[in-house]
Amino acid sequence: MNETDNTLPQEEDFLSLTITSEDRETFKRLDQFLAEKAAGFSRTFLKNLFLKEQIVVSDDSPVQCNLELKKMPPVGTIVQILVPPMLPSTALPENIPLEILYEDEHLVFVNKPAGLVTHPAPGNYTGTLVNAILYHCKDIQGIGDQKRPGIVHRLDKGTSGIMVIAKTQACHEGLVLLFSSHDIERYYEALVMKNRCQSYGTIESNIDRDPHNRLKMKTNTTRGKKAITHYKVLEMFEKHFHMEYKLETGRTHQIRVHTSEILRMPIIGDLTYGSPNEQMMKLGSEFKELFNGYPYPLLHAKTLGLIHPITKEKLRFEVPPPPLFQSILDFSRKKNEEASQ
Repeated sequence: MNETDNTLPQEEDFLSLTITSEDRETFKRLDQFLAEKAAGFSRTFLKNLFLKEQIVVSDDSPVQCNLELKKMPPVGTIVQILVPPMLPSTALPENIPLEILYEDEHLVFVNKPAGLVTHPAPGNYTGTLVNAILYHCKDIQGIGDQKRPGIVHRLDKGTSGIMVIAKTQACHEGLVLLFSSHDIERYYEALVMKNRCQSYGTIESNIDRDPHNRLKMKTNTTRGKKAITHYKVLEMFEKHFHMEYKLETGRTHQIRVHTSEILRMPIIGDLTYGSPNEQMMKLGSEFKELFNGYPYPLLHAKTLGLIHPITKEKLRFEVPPPPLFQSILDFSRKKNEEASQ
């Protein structure tokens, strides 16, 4: 699969809510807070999740439904609702604009923007790439997984870049084989915090779910799945690097985990594996103003190449990073030029 796989829940398979000081004044109990804030979940359904210990707080501890908000940890506590799949039997078409890179009768390549969830999941039942594809490709319903028609891989919500979607069952099966056998060319680029590292190298480790935070992955010496990432430093700036990654496998959060945990160079803007506020302090006021509170990691799936499962034609597409990513690159290069004069 690509930067994420389908074997474990993704970030968008959980519903995370942050308790504010205003919430503490408005709601007396946790179940009242969730009934109001967790749109689409009935009180009965939430009660069952409490009983199954599928509602936890920041430290991964299950909580009771009658817990008073004022007795909870400090403001900013994150409540994670570990909701089981409750998706509609079929997603519905939605007129969401798509940037089509290539399309024929068998498949379509798109450039997914950051912020767009790949497929419907708890907390994101509409407004996904699948909803957009169903509108664009009228006959794709039922191709592959009924709840995720056409989808053979996915990108995290905050990752921009190229995805391929199958339009026929034969093509879907062929693409699944290509991804499972790693016969796919995939390059990513990212802006990461500076640290000492070789100019290029290979990271190999097992990746498994973090036992202390279900939304995170981590390296593991004995459990998990094998993950291999090849990396190269493209550009060095004063306090950050421009990196390129080639994936040999595609585990959940693979690049983000390997970059932050092995290289100790978290991706700029990654709320899960880094601290954007601390990053902005190190990067300076000009960088912070340009970044402007962007809510996603600066990670972009720039290249995707494969052999067409039906026509056997070699297809390879490359897209530039989003405007903000490019603006930060231009700013960083200008700073390098000024420093060298």
